[in-house]
Amino acid sequence: MINQLFEYFDFSQLESPDFKEDSVREVLILPLLTQLGYEQPHIVRSKSLIHPFLKIGSQKRPIKLIPDYLLKVGNNYAWVLDAKAPNENIQSGDNVEQVFSYSIHPEVRSTFFALCNGWAFALFRQDMTKPILYFQLKDIAQYWDQLYAHLAPSAFQMGKRFVYSPPKSAINTAPFDYLSQPLLEEITVKKRAAKRHFGVHGYFTKQAWNVVNQYIAHFSQPGDLVLDSFGGSGITAIEAMMLDRRAIHLDLNPMSAFLVDSLTHPVDLDELKINFEQIKFAYLRHEPISENTIEKALKKYPYPKDFVLPKGSDVQLIQDLFSKKQLAQLGFLKHLILKKSNKNTQKPLLLAFSSTLNLINLTCHPSGQSDITVDSAPMRYYRYRLAPKHKDLDVIKTFENKVKGVINAKFEIADKINQDTIANLQVMQGTATDLSFLKKETVDYIYTDPPYGKKIPYLDLSVMWNAWLELTVTEQDYALEAIEGGEHEKSKADYNALIAKSIAEMYRVLKFDRWMSFVFAHKDPEFWHLIIETAERCGFEYAGAVAQKNGQTSFKKRQNPFTVLSGQLIINFRKVRHPKYIMKASLGMDIGEVVIQTIEGVIAKYQGATLEQINDELIIKGLELGFLDLLKKQYSDLTPLLLELFDFDKPTERFTIKANKSFTTQIDLHLRVRYYLISYLRRLERENKIAIFDDIVLAIIPLLKNGVTPESQTILSVLEDIAYCVGDGWRLKADGQATLLLTGV
Repeated sequence: MINQLFEYFDFSQLESPDFKEDSVREVLILPLLTQLGYEQPHIVRSKSLIHPFLKIGSQKRPIKLIPDYLLKVGNNYAWVLDAKAPNENIQSGDNVEQVFSYSIHPEVRSTFFALCNGWAFALFRQDMTKPILYFQLKDIAQYWDQLYAHLAPSAFQMGKRFVYSPPKSAINTAPFDYLSQPLLEEITVKKRAAKRHFGVHGYFTKQAWNVVNQYIAHFSQPGDLVLDSFGGSGITAIEAMMLDRRAIHLDLNPMSAFLVDSLTHPVDLDELKINFEQIKFAYLRHEPISENTIEKALKKYPYPKDFVLPKGSDVQLIQDLFSKKQLAQLGFLKHLILKKSNKNTQKPLLLAFSSTLNLINLTCHPSGQSDITVDSAPMRYYRYRLAPKHKDLDVIKTFENKVKGVINAKFEIADKINQDTIANLQVMQGTATDLSFLKKETVDYIYTDPPYGKKIPYLDLSVMWNAWLELTVTEQDYALEAIEGGEHEKSKADYNALIAKSIAEMYRVLKFDRWMSFVFAHKDPEFWHLIIETAERCGFEYAGAVAQKNGQTSFKKRQNPFTVLSGQLIINFRKVRHPKYIMKASLGMDIGEVVIQTIEGVIAKYQGATLEQINDELIIKGLELGFLDLLKKQYSDLTPLLLELFDFDKPTERFTIKANKSFTTQIDLHLRVRYYLISYLRRLERENKIAIFDDIVLAIIPLLKNGVTPESQTILSVLEDIAYCVGDGWRLKADGQATLLLTGV
């Protein structure tokens, strides 16, 4: 069929002065668009656009832009196509800039734009200066698969969360199929339930271990290779190992590699306990306490000196973070650990020593009214801030507690770190921008949590630990660190480039038909769009974002609901051979309709929704469709709108559809039926009444008039899912009520 598209066209006609731009449009472009799958309603010709910036003349008359074709998918413009005369350049210059201006127009906002001069076809991405596809029209059969994959209506997607449904269990008993895995719902965080993570060693950010565990279990199988290129505290690698996957932990910070390697290295726990007791005995015999013994210890036992701390620190040099007594005692303790010749026991002891550093320094702040030291300022405040009221903890007691924590962690993971299984874990210090140690298409799943712009300068903040552990950080390491700001004053462009290169490498090593989950919590939409657009440019297909809470709502989130993410977003991508591309919504769309549809959808999904749930859904939708900026302007505070249009229950802090009112937007029929059925049955239970089927139908039919009105059989089908028959009436099932409780109702 494609071979016949221009089979009877004589391309020598293009040399005739009579074959002009209009001929290119009618003779060549229209058949091509039809073959791509566009029907007349979706081919918008010569639409007049007002230039958003320029006007001419003393009257300031608007300049009109008129693209030849705007191609629609749904209600949005997917791409722009302009016809040019056969003698015109379509690879660079004014023609390309002209069509680029159409693609970025507020009413269009398309990722792709194309030009055709009859001889050739050139396809561009908005963010690239050279064509991503260029071919002679006579050779179209050779390039058709690529062209179709980029521009067919099926190549585009309109976000992932417009259709709402009740929360579903992620349990899938069918044979494992990577691509068919659904997105996970938000997972309840269990921070302290795993000794392998809690109480071993602090780190600047830590993913909730059970969230990571469920994602790995959901998107991979035992024996698969799991990669985390921004490994941090090692949650991904360790949880992969616990689930019988192979894992690669990579991080630029040598402290990160040290923590994971020390925790997961095989060790005889009885021997480790004996070694600790020997160290404790030797320490207590010669502990530097008096002024004289402290001075002697400072001369005899090395400690880090003259390492310059980051700007903004309360002191300039590393030794000023400690009292003389702390330096002497820590130096002596480290000396005793290093005397142990067995590296297998030395590593976990050094891990406990490094964790001790977190509490034995002058930046340690007590916690609230308890006066118990929690951690050091770089972990809590992300800077070296001296504590106003420092509590001087006992070094050997602190070290003993940390050794117990390490032993508990190692005991919990002992079955997974013996000599037979340790080969399944690779711990490396290196950059996410270079995964050349991996061949292409060798990784089965990626779960990673990259730095968020200028939030945390990891290498700068790790100087205290890296110095004491004698871990080297080079200038090259600093150059490759994906942050904004920091001691090396990196720009936003530097950060963007490093993140983009990292994503490109992850795409290269991931197998086809596999997933990448990218954790992100930056408040600036620009960075979110960077992730999406870079991933799409590399070849990933966006599969959806999930709001994952951290258990608490911050003050900043409550004050700025549209710019501060509570918890984080887990952005999921698939590597497929023919990815679909996200279309940005034009600014001419009815944002109010989207807002109301979203609110009603979330209320229906959860049987009543909190402000947080509504905010998060709107953030995801606004980011996905590229209208968060407009959303912020028109709906900077949702509260007045919600209080006007919906009922609010103070005890549960949930918004619901007003009593005896129907949904105003096109929410899925079964979801609407379910919402009203549960509401009706719960009300009758509170009144200690039995719900009769005929009464149920009469009560909810009037509320279901927007869209398709259900048959009684439809209502009965939904009713049987959520309730059970009692004589002539119905009551909610216990498991249905349990489901409501799980969703917070």
